[in-house]
Amino acid sequence: MTLKEFIYSRIAAFGHAFRGWWYVLRTQHNAWIHAVAAVVVFIAALWLGLPARDWAVLILTVTMVFAAEFVNTAIEAVVDLASPVHHPLAKVGKDVGAAAVLIAALAAVLIGLLILGPPLWARLSSLITDH
Repeated sequence: MTLKEFIYSRIAAFGHAFRGWWYVLRTQHNAWIHAVAAVVVFIAALWLGLPARDWAVLILTVTMVFAAEFVNTAIEAVVDLASPVHHPLAKVGKDVGAAAVLIAALAAVLIGLLILGPPLWARLSSLITDH
């Protein structure tokens, strides 16, 4: 493979990835919920002036939820292709994929509360007591 072919194949790979990303955002309502939650968390983190380590944990946590949602969407598509009729194992595959997203989202809520909770409480308390 020449350098030119390598570069074009990498560009094509990014194109496939972005099409997949766009597909999830277009078709999965939960992805929009995750996106809104992520924006709220990032705005709160900016307002609170969180340190870099907390930002890293929040970014990894948000990424974990989106990765689970993307893998779940891929599982659903492949199951639908492989088993167009309802099958108990197809249901198991879809349910387990959904459970992975649920676990990631619940963990994200707990992590968000642990990281954002104390400084948010302190900031809100000071705003209330100063007035």
